[in-house]
Amino acid sequence: SFKFKKRPVEAGAQDQVEVKFKEVTLYLVERKMGSSRRNFLTSLARSKGFRVEDVLSDDITHVVAEDNQAEVLWAWLMGHGLRDVSRLAVLDISWFTDSMREGRPVRVETRHRIQNTPTVTDCSPPTAVANVSQYACQRRTTTENHNKIFTDVMEELAESSEFNESKGPCLAFRQAASVLKSLPSAVQCLEAIQGLPCLGEHTKAVMEEILTFGRSFKVEELRCDERYQALKLFTSVFGVGPKTAEKWYRRGLRSLKEILTEPSIQLNRMQRAGFLYYSDISKAVSKAEAEALGCIIEETVHWIAPDAILALTGGFRRGKEYGHDVDFLLTMPEMGKEEGLLLHVIDRLRDQGILLYCEYQGSTFDVSKLPSCRFEDMDHFQKCFLILRLEQGQVEGERGQQRDPGDSRGWRAVRVDLVAPPVDRYAFALLGWTGSRQFGRDLRAFAQKERQMLLDNHALYDKTKQLFLPVTTEEDIFAHLGLEYVEPWQRNA
Repeated sequence: SFKFKKRPVEAGAQDQVEVKFKEVTLYLVERKMGSSRRNFLTSLARSKGFRVEDVLSDDITHVVAEDNQAEVLWAWLMGHGLRDVSRLAVLDISWFTDSMREGRPVRVETRHRIQNTPTVTDCSPPTAVANVSQYACQRRTTTENHNKIFTDVMEELAESSEFNESKGPCLAFRQAASVLKSLPSAVQCLEAIQGLPCLGEHTKAVMEEILTFGRSFKVEELRCDERYQALKLFTSVFGVGPKTAEKWYRRGLRSLKEILTEPSIQLNRMQRAGFLYYSDISKAVSKAEAEALGCIIEETVHWIAPDAILALTGGFRRGKEYGHDVDFLLTMPEMGKEEGLLLHVIDRLRDQGILLYCEYQGSTFDVSKLPSCRFEDMDHFQKCFLILRLEQGQVEGERGQQRDPGDSRGWRAVRVDLVAPPVDRYAFALLGWTGSRQFGRDLRAFAQKERQMLLDNHALYDKTKQLFLPVTTEEDIFAHLGLEYVEPWQRNA
């Protein structure tokens, strides 16, 4: 049975540190956690600006427990005489650790919740499996992922396969994760996924392990694997790809500090910037920060060319709350006028004193080289990879700026990409740069396998008619492919 000692609240314990997140009040459940661990976690949370109460009351918004059975925990909560237990976020310790790592209360996902579930498990399929296409471009996938407990594991396994250059398993895990993200409810048992596409035996074995034990042992092994952890760390640096990371690992290097102090390693310009601004650009960029950068870029671009067309792309166009960087597409309504536009934008950002780093790549786009049967990750339009200085005062809302506690600079560095295609290629570039990676891959595969067409960021070519199809909007591309238009916020495959 539950025996929670009501310890007296330490006078002024919370008052010693400023409460940053006033909308969140935590209560840590001592059972299974133990008093010394609970005290340590309470101090940690308070040091990061969280309000933590020692006594359960109606003021509590988030209850955090570790290794507690759902039905026992809920029964205890129900008997505690609170006004409305249903409004409480009852959460696993994983939400707490995610929040401590980010330095802010992270969004509550399904995987974090300790659900007050009935003992009978509903094993009906989450959707009519006949309606689930093997192609992401025929599915609707929002940012609301009901199966994050599975997809997080699969994406980690895909990343590991990518480091091992195992293309087959990498693609299989990404496709499986993509299908699960599109489902309208959480998968409760293996019977519920019978008939779903892209879920092979290996994937099902991983899912069965998670359903049985609540975790994946393979991923737990990965988290202890020295090579995987080193490659993951090295590739988190801007300008460092898997090949360079592997080379450093083989030389016996295991930390970023070791790389910086190894005299024989010559970093290129991009990597030097990556290390210099690592603490900033390795942190997530918030939607508020992306919007603030949007205002800066828009003002800069329209100061140079008032009739320029500008769009925020990437994950933020798909409705995501956080991303790694911020991508923009810009062009001019008149063909050819986009040439040189990026160079003017770069000069203007430099004049404003906010350009910390710039890597410019001129256009190598050549219409005579189309159609291309081989898709390349990077298109041939002029583009620049930037690091910009974003002032705290330019970001709306107190939680907009992603900063470490104790950081008093008043600004942070943010990664920004600008791409400037000619206007007649704008729709293709907009579709390609909106992503997600899997959505784009499946859209190209659908075009080729089902429609005998070639699609990339530059053009759409009909192989049977041997001609390029005219396109001015994203909707035109979907129409040519005989697909229903999928809104950007439904492309989070």
